[in-house]
Amino acid sequence: MNIIELFRDRALIQPHFPAIIDRDPRTRFGHSRITSFSDLEFFSQCWARFLHQKGLKPGDGVLIFYPLSAELYIILAAVFRLGLVAIFLDPAAGRKHIDRCCQIYPPQVFISNTKAHFLQLFCPQLQQIPLKISLGCPFLQTLSRQKISGLVPYTEIYPCLPDSPALLTFTSGSTGQPKAVMRSQGFLIAQYQILRQTLQLQPGELELSTLPIFIFANLASGLTSLIPDVDLRFPGKIKADRAIAQIKKYHPSRLIASPAFLECLIDWCRDRSLILPQIEKIFVGGAPVMPHTISQLKNVFPQAKITIVYGSTEAEPIASIAEEEIAELDWQKMRSGGGLLVGKPVSDLQLQLFSEPEKAIAFSQENEFKNYCLPWGEVGEIIVSGDRVLSGYLNEKEEKTNKIRVGGTLWHSTGDLGYLDEWGRLWLLGRRSGCIRDRFGILYPFAVECVINCCPEVKRSAVISWQGKRILLIELRKNKQQLDLKFWQHFLENNRIARIKICSQIPVDKRHNSKVDYTRVYDIMPKLMGEER
Repeated sequence: MNIIELFRDRALIQPHFPAIIDRDPRTRFGHSRITSFSDLEFFSQCWARFLHQKGLKPGDGVLIFYPLSAELYIILAAVFRLGLVAIFLDPAAGRKHIDRCCQIYPPQVFISNTKAHFLQLFCPQLQQIPLKISLGCPFLQTLSRQKISGLVPYTEIYPCLPDSPALLTFTSGSTGQPKAVMRSQGFLIAQYQILRQTLQLQPGELELSTLPIFIFANLASGLTSLIPDVDLRFPGKIKADRAIAQIKKYHPSRLIASPAFLECLIDWCRDRSLILPQIEKIFVGGAPVMPHTISQLKNVFPQAKITIVYGSTEAEPIASIAEEEIAELDWQKMRSGGGLLVGKPVSDLQLQLFSEPEKAIAFSQENEFKNYCLPWGEVGEIIVSGDRVLSGYLNEKEEKTNKIRVGGTLWHSTGDLGYLDEWGRLWLLGRRSGCIRDRFGILYPFAVECVINCCPEVKRSAVISWQGKRILLIELRKNKQQLDLKFWQHFLENNRIARIKICSQIPVDKRHNSKVDYTRVYDIMPKLMGEER
């Protein structure tokens, strides 16, 4: 089965229903356009005809540099229809990163907007791509909806196998070499099926969507995706008034976004004493969701049922929990150093807590493997296995760092530490790379950061070890100049925090602007501590 068949079925069932609402690229802010499910099917068939005429064959790579929009999913549908491989990478990661990614899986086509096309001037690997297509630049081969609609639609669908390659993305490798993550057709279908269940996807609903994989699931399920007219490359710095205006205009009943995006909406609404009762469901994912964020969401979206979704690039989702399922004792536990509750593992995954994640291990016997798996209540690295857990990377060296083989079964190590409680719910304690092991014992990042982040003046915190001392870094919220930690003094002393340092900005991940980037934190420490001296 080819996953594009799900799109085709929606075009047959609800042809004139809106699939995507986004900004019309020919206009400035405030002017939207609607792409129906039949439009999506038609224009993707025309794109498929164009690519087929260029001689592309199944398995060829198509590098796509285009922002979240209807065009992106039209192109993606055409790529899948022909059995091609869609390639996505982060152009902001730099020229060397782009060149390395293109060397791992050389693309045959480069499709982008005008700005991204000029990256060719600086990236030798992009220059070597045979076919280059622009959506907007008059000096290159340019295609628009008007031009592409003149082609005869290509209605055939390439008959894919479950292991046929479909989508290639790159994550940061531990050695600096990008990790090439290939998702097969079977993987995408399995992921869609569990997302439909976890996210309660129902045809006919309207959702403000910011995360690409979830828009993909919406299209397959018959939901309308409202794409916010903001720069989603920086979700922590969006122009919240634009997204709020769209919410007021279109009245979506659902909202799915990362914590950083939602915190921008919260800040904007709080400053204006605004509430948005039209939102009925909110799904938060992509990064840790702190208790303070949940309480603020309830203030701004009083009618919304909030669900926290936990996952990783290699397995999305892993666990989820509705805010209404979190008891007062759970909140107290999170606010006192017990970690971050993310709920029960989803039904189609196996999950274990592993005792020695730093070792690359292969087991011939199941019993031998179980000796390393921990019972509930004990802390270990979260490992997962299942049909929609990525089995490896195209560059095999990276596979050895986070894969465990047990006979014919492959387990993926997430890099996150946590434990299961007596009800089988998963609690996170932070990244293994952020864990502190010193003469005082073990200190888990979330055991401190979840507590301190509950302080109203604190936007973000990070606990690290520097020159043998435990240092707590704190980034204050906008317009906050002072911080009173007297209430937490005893807690900080118990965790042997030697020093508190207020800094203007704690480095975070580039994708979601929410996760503390501990590597970059340590890079800036000499300057931070030097300033203090």
